[in-house]
Amino acid sequence: MTTPITAEIDRASTKSAAVEIDGFRGRLISAEHADYDLARAVWNGAIDRRPRLVARCTGTADTVAAVRFARDHDLEIAIRGGGHNVAGTAVCDDGIVIDLSAMRGVRVDPTNRRAWAQGGALWGDVDHETQAYGLATTGGIVSHTGVAGLTLGGGVGWLMRKHGLTADNLLAVDIVTADGELLRASEQEHPDLFWALRGGGGNFGVVTSFEFRLHPVGPNVLAGPIIWDATDAREVLRFYRDFVRDAPDELGTVVRFGAAPPLPVIPADLHWRPVMMVGTCYAGPIGDGEQALRPLRTFRTPVVDLVGATPYVGFQSALDSTVPHGWNYYWKSTHLPELRDDLIDVIIEHAFSSSSPRSYAAMFHLKGAVSRVAEGGTAFGNRQASHAITLDAVWRPGEGFGDRDTAWAKGFFGALGRFREGVYVNFLGGDEDPARVREAYGEAVYDRLVAVKTAYDPDNTFHHNQNIRPAGS
Repeated sequence: MTTPITAEIDRASTKSAAVEIDGFRGRLISAEHADYDLARAVWNGAIDRRPRLVARCTGTADTVAAVRFARDHDLEIAIRGGGHNVAGTAVCDDGIVIDLSAMRGVRVDPTNRRAWAQGGALWGDVDHETQAYGLATTGGIVSHTGVAGLTLGGGVGWLMRKHGLTADNLLAVDIVTADGELLRASEQEHPDLFWALRGGGGNFGVVTSFEFRLHPVGPNVLAGPIIWDATDAREVLRFYRDFVRDAPDELGTVVRFGAAPPLPVIPADLHWRPVMMVGTCYAGPIGDGEQALRPLRTFRTPVVDLVGATPYVGFQSALDSTVPHGWNYYWKSTHLPELRDDLIDVIIEHAFSSSSPRSYAAMFHLKGAVSRVAEGGTAFGNRQASHAITLDAVWRPGEGFGDRDTAWAKGFFGALGRFREGVYVNFLGGDEDPARVREAYGEAVYDRLVAVKTAYDPDNTFHHNQNIRPAGS
């Protein structure tokens, strides 16, 4: 029998109180604690929720103890890994946050090209360790994104067209289920659960460890943005459509519409100027990448071309300062088909009409290895879509852009209505119609997810997410 351990929760506060969780050795933080506001804050500063308790775990045993405590006391549960989800599902009101943010360990086996990451690790942690061996796996486009949320939702990133989604490179997990049991899930162990975890989000338990397949990448890659003035955007986007149709899998691109951010690498006279940027990353020999990118780099004379050989680990963090913790974010998103002319017209009509200079639209080119996994091969849906676009209203605390740019994102999304082809679940916001969760998967995959949810979480214990409700609930 584990001896109960009392964790003081107000060491730095003026009040004296204690909470006891059997078998828990981490930090417990309640509203009386001096660190409470810091502990409940997540990436999206627009989220302001007040949990009853934050249980900051030090390892898997703490996670098991916290889940059992929450179930025994009928507490609302939120799961925090990186805390980076725009919907703010990592924190709840009047419940317990099972916080894995102190669990950031990463281990690499370079011989077998494997990596293990704890549930609170960030992609910067993974890239830092794997790039020491010239290895990587698909891992988003911002280094302070959490490994857990990105992976469980599917995992869109620079390397996906060559090496698949993050979830396609997942080999196994350790997971604490709703009844407080610790399971290992893989193709051989609990394969139904493992299938669901590759795209089904945080609906099935708390993943405390991930095992990934790695690939030779870097340490230097050909990468960087090409920037055109917004007045050229329509013609550039038409050319881009034709260019990416036959682009090699090694080439990942993300198109960004909005004001040029004041990054040090961007000339000062371009800062805050409306531009179209095509971010690029070539996951192959640099010489091959230069040849592949030449037509795009020479089309209609970009105002600046920042493509060059650069360390992959540095490129992965290049956008971090444009989306920092604590700013306010509101997103609308959808998958799109190939960019025919009438779709391009809608994008150009709306993309540059936000009020905040920090708001933008970002469009991710999919296809490649993403589309070669059969529909239903994992729980990630809509694999045949060509692009995923996210319409991101962004404003700093105290700025008056929130209402206007939220309306901009909603209006832009509405204008894209006839072109919609599903949605990436990690891009869903906090005010979505529940039907959009079904839209993220398609009917067949969603029904299969319901069956797995019913088997592993029949009471919907883990529902503070883009929720898949168990049968009969």
